[in-house]
Amino acid sequence: MRNRIWETQDARRALITGASAGLGESFAHLLAEEGWDLALVARRESELHRVAGVLRARHGVDVQVVPLDLSQPGSEALLADRLAAKGFAPDVLINNAGFGLVGRATDLPLDRQLEMIDLNLRAAVALSLRFLPSMAERGRGGVLNVASLAAFMPGPNMAVYFATKAALLSFSEALAEEMTGSGVTVAAFCPGPVRTGFLDASGVSRTWLSRVLRPAGVDTVARAGWQGFKEGRTVIVPGLLNTLMAWSARFAPRGLTRRVTRLLLVPRGRGAKTGNAEDATKDGEA
Repeated sequence: MRNRIWETQDARRALITGASAGLGESFAHLLAEEGWDLALVARRESELHRVAGVLRARHGVDVQVVPLDLSQPGSEALLADRLAAKGFAPDVLINNAGFGLVGRATDLPLDRQLEMIDLNLRAAVALSLRFLPSMAERGRGGVLNVASLAAFMPGPNMAVYFATKAALLSFSEALAEEMTGSGVTVAAFCPGPVRTGFLDASGVSRTWLSRVLRPAGVDTVARAGWQGFKEGRTVIVPGLLNTLMAWSARFAPRGLTRRVTRLLLVPRGRGAKTGNAEDATKDGEA
């Protein structure tokens, strides 16, 4: 069954999480250029209003601002209630909010790592399952889950972050299969490093990974993800090098993959520090 969202003459609406910066902000601009009305969610209300103001001025679209911390229990239900009160029913959901931390799992704060699971995975699952039934009833729309190249391998020194992305990729692929014939598209977007605040906040910019895989421009990456979603692809990996790494991680011996990843996530130079758990952004993904 073809996804009729690209053919409808009705107003098209999208909900984007983590929309105050980074990939979320770039996705918002891409959709606004195509005339989509938007609901933007993040913690930082002032930044959301900044993004919304630019979108309204440039594209004349309707933009709803919903300041909310999706890592908190019950936040997805609160978001759904707020959108319903505004009469906003999303045709497309982009689950982009997330954060990461570099460091040994036993050294990083436990509460922050559990919060990472709540935001990166639980919130994305909850929002997907909350909005997909109405999309299926209409026979159009879909969910784009921002995972990561990290989803294809274990991540020593970023153990919880990599695990959340692996689970999100698995969930998205399974959900896409379940939605076959419904007219609804479900996709996992798996970029490598992206030039956003995530790299500094998480500590990735100070590891060897950022030297081996040069961060790509945020607008270029977002455009690749959105185009892949429109094409109906289930797993979207932008860039030849990222694609080769994803495939090699699947077929290389697991022990070798673990060791290589651990070395790539070691901080560079003497005295180099990993990400500050208090500074890690929860509003944008990379």
